[in-house]
Amino acid sequence: MRNYLWAAAAAAGMTVALSAQADVSVIGEVGTTGIGFHAAVPVRESVNVRLGLGYLGYSYHGSARDMNYELSMRASTYDALVDWYPMQDSAFRMTAGLAYNANKIDVAARPNASGNYVVNGNTYGAANTGKVTGKVDFGKVAPYLGIGWARKVDKGWSVSSDVGLLFQGSPRSTLRVSGCTAPGEVCSQFASDVARENASLTDEVGRFKVYPVLRVGLSYKF
Repeated sequence: MRNYLWAAAAAAGMTVALSAQADVSVIGEVGTTGIGFHAAVPVRESVNVRLGLGYLGYSYHGSARDMNYELSMRASTYDALVDWYPMQDSAFRMTAGLAYNANKIDVAARPNASGNYVVNGNTYGAANTGKVTGKVDFGKVAPYLGIGWARKVDKGWSVSSDVGLLFQGSPRSTLRVSGCTAPGEVCSQFASDVARENASLTDEVGRFKVYPVLRVGLSYKF
């Protein structure tokens, strides 16, 4: 979150500088990429360039083959987009670009109702086998393709929207065991089973390979 605030401050400074130029729009947005904003600059009559960022954090429950998890996703993106308006006097646009993708998921395994982990067919008491935690990372450079609508105005307020896909690549997951106080052979077997479970977790989070983008925005054109 601290890195996001620094980036937001830098982007805000950039936006103020750009706003001194003619025809620059500043867009505040909300959607699946979280809360964010863009600065849009026309480079041709039918082409805009947008620079911006977004941040989103939320938690949810998930499961893989054997274990249940608490998954906390932190999505932060910094993108450079090109908008093309194929039809004159139309709000419809097509968009392509690249994002620096800092999305990641923190993972914590949850014992079952009996206070046990069941991994690879083996049952372990969570009280003495410790915690199972990990993370899921994605590719840092993510292409974006989408469409959208933004009414052209000479000056003042307008609304916009984006629908698209962010191609994050195959996720990489890691799980680790900490704080195991059981006998050594139990801890060793538990760690081995958790390593096998990691492959199932990778399959579970594989659906995030392509991240859906849906945003609505309110813009002001200087």
